[in-house]
Amino acid sequence: MGSLKEYTGIGVSASKVLPLNTLHPLRRTFFNRVFSSVYFCAILALVYHHVQTLVNSQNLASFLVTVSLLLSDLVLAFMWVTSQSFHVRPVHRKEYPENLEKVMKPSDFPALDVFVCTADPYKEPPINVVNTALSVMAYDYPTEKLSVYVSDDGGSALTLFAFMEAAKFASHWLPFCREKNIMVRSPEVYFSTSNNCWCSETEKIKALYESMKFRVEHVVETGKVTDDYINGEEERQAFNKWTDGFTRQDHPTVIQVLSENKKDRDITGHLLPNLIYVSREKSKTSRHNFKAGALNTLLRVSAVMTNAPVVLTLDCDMYSNDPKTPLRVLCYVCDSATRSDLAFVQFPQRFRGLNKNDIYASEIKRLFEINFLGFDGLRGPNYVGTGAYFLRRAFFGDPSTFMSPEIPQLHPNYAVDKPIKSPSILSLAHHVAGCNYEKQTNWGSKMGFRYGSLVEDYYTGYRLHCEGWRSIFCHPERPAFYGDAPIALVDLINQHKRWAIGLLEVAFSRLSTLTFGIRRIGLMGLPYAHYSCWPFWSIPVTVYAFLPQLALLKGISLFPKVSEPWFLLYLFLFIGAYAKDCLEFILEGATFRKWWNDQRIWMIRGLTCFLFGFVEYLLQSFGISALGFNVTSKVLDDEQSKRYEQEIFEFGVPSPMFVSLATAAMANFFSFFKGFLDIISGNNMEGLFLQMFLAGFAMVNCLPIYEAMFLRDDKGKMPTRITLISIFLAGTLYAAAFLLF
Repeated sequence: MGSLKEYTGIGVSASKVLPLNTLHPLRRTFFNRVFSSVYFCAILALVYHHVQTLVNSQNLASFLVTVSLLLSDLVLAFMWVTSQSFHVRPVHRKEYPENLEKVMKPSDFPALDVFVCTADPYKEPPINVVNTALSVMAYDYPTEKLSVYVSDDGGSALTLFAFMEAAKFASHWLPFCREKNIMVRSPEVYFSTSNNCWCSETEKIKALYESMKFRVEHVVETGKVTDDYINGEEERQAFNKWTDGFTRQDHPTVIQVLSENKKDRDITGHLLPNLIYVSREKSKTSRHNFKAGALNTLLRVSAVMTNAPVVLTLDCDMYSNDPKTPLRVLCYVCDSATRSDLAFVQFPQRFRGLNKNDIYASEIKRLFEINFLGFDGLRGPNYVGTGAYFLRRAFFGDPSTFMSPEIPQLHPNYAVDKPIKSPSILSLAHHVAGCNYEKQTNWGSKMGFRYGSLVEDYYTGYRLHCEGWRSIFCHPERPAFYGDAPIALVDLINQHKRWAIGLLEVAFSRLSTLTFGIRRIGLMGLPYAHYSCWPFWSIPVTVYAFLPQLALLKGISLFPKVSEPWFLLYLFLFIGAYAKDCLEFILEGATFRKWWNDQRIWMIRGLTCFLFGFVEYLLQSFGISALGFNVTSKVLDDEQSKRYEQEIFEFGVPSPMFVSLATAAMANFFSFFKGFLDIISGNNMEGLFLQMFLAGFAMVNCLPIYEAMFLRDDKGKMPTRITLISIFLAGTLYAAAFLLF
């Protein structure tokens, strides 16, 4: 397809007259800096107070307690200091795609390859993946320049069948989208929306979609593609590749061209985009490197077949919500001021179907929006695994030094001059998708998506920034993409436990964010260090969830009295941090209830996924356990969905991570109740006020947990076994407190 320069020459000079994008620093930057200075002084004072208390310790117990509190506050201080990099220069950007269309012809747009990844037809229903692919196939973009590659890492004939059906339906769906100029081009979402204008043509297209959906879901339900659903010898030959020895862990490469933009047309005569199914070769004796390995396979296969200079990566459930999104990306790609060292343009992850107050904080607003604004004022946001438009050149060395791939056909400037179905193209595509192809190459280490962490997206973005590349945060008013969020707490914390392990892999790697990153990219290294140390939140959260409360049971004061000056320091540190965090949420369009749920989920993560991820990483470091990649389920249960809409927490399964959570809830309940009885009895509780407040604050956050343990009888309640174990453990800690203090 040629180099990107061939496609951007027209827009560069004209963009000097008509701006393609603008950048504005946030007005609250000065306030952020003043507050940070004052808060940092308060942290130093707190550390001084801890050291002073440590020196004056009277016995071993008080010494150990003070050390625990000092360690916890040092972790909190480190996390706070590294997070201040998000507040140094937060910025807002704006794109002007209407100007782009004035200075560039569509025929001059660069080609675009889209990567959609899926791994399990039962956890990631193929009909959902089909909707994602159809939504980007229907982009307002020249179809002869658009190619969609679907990576099926599960190697399932069910997924291939679904996309054969999708290719047929696309010939009706794409012209319908153009004619009606609809914005939401995921058929499932469009037809489920009640405010659409219905007519006979709409009903006809809906009937075609429902027919396709029925066939796909029936095949998935039965687990096989029967002869009734196979049309023609070409399809039969494709499914014949699934022999008795074909398994998801051990199978040959399968590449199937389902539509070709040089030949296949829709019902109105317009060319269809390329649609290519890819299932890379798997072998039980070869490492496959999870999603990063699948993406690198797509990079090579797409280079051989189309080699577009711009590459979009999407999760299987992340459908396009705006057909003009590629034009926004071109506003940066075609601007000489931003193009020279630009690696990728990242859009925030947004989720549909969230309940009113987002009880699981699935929106992850701090990560995907608030922090990204600060990231963007430095060298740009990190890569989050989906919704990112890459420049293919960025995967081959730093901006000034090109790293040549092992064969010329993988060079980002290589011009493909043969049809994608030609035998030589398909043969080479199968070769580069082989499980042994990467041996003795730089793929995954210095080239492509990087290996070495379960969070391949975070690690790849980190490595690209360390190499000198920049990225851009594109956050239009209309979300570019929407995806599905977990509606069960266990799915959420399992996903975040995997993140925690992957982040620790980066933190303690040879290219650690704490050492190499900060030395290499300076201030930009701090936010990467902040993220890689997320699991360390478990230390202060666990200590403050148990230690002050156990001391409260014995009437032992760990914090200053209300009448002492040091009390004001603790008050400022708590209120200042929470008030500023809440203010940032509200300024970025959230509500107080959403912020409250977000801070509660952070506490839950500290006691569950961060804690267990930390422990599992330590065990794995000593060779005691092995890591695996668990696909987050995208299958929705009707009863779960109903409870989620009612904002009821979903527990249901006896996860070990619920034990620590429920135990902390019971320990805080016992402590607060004991302190309350002491107040009624007339005891002076001035020295225990902060501990009472801490236990009460934890109890308010634990209200959904108490409800699930004692007041509910639905399937989503806390399992009885977990409740009994937590009560026993809390009682054991109660007894231990009398021995310790």
